Amino acid sequence: MILSAVAVAAFLVAISTLMLYLDGDSVDTSPDVADVIREPDIIMPTKSSRPGCEEDDTCYIPSIITVDRDYTVSWANQDAAFHSVTSGVYGNATDLFDSGHMEYNDTFTYKFEHAGSFLYHCTLHPWMNGTIIVTE
Repeated sequence: MILSAVAVAAFLVAISTLMLYLDGDSVDTSPDVADVIREPDIIMPTKSSRPGCEEDDTCYIPSIITVDRDYTVSWANQDAAFHSVTSGVYGNATDLFDSGHMEYNDTFTYKFEHAGSFLYHCTLHPWMNGTIIVTE
């Protein structure tokens, strides 16, 4: 008798949930925005602090990406060494963006609001360069 009461209760809950759904009142089961974790667009991989990664374009992976205007690009430092993401080229930085020194597992984001080609580099390792191409 107890088992059938539990089965009836479960059936009633299922029916009431279905009725809510059919009435247009659905239960939101999607995660909160804060619960959604996006992978970084660009990483600074292990050993990118050593010269040589520029020979096969692996200092920033990928070293060149194309995004739409108003997209927020994210970088993540997966190297044990400090790195930076600084607009411009080594020795001639621009004031568009600068992450400052990033430790292992630090991330940096920047929203590109204008179309164009944007160079960036690491202020600590002159061989590390990348490009963001922003389209309309």
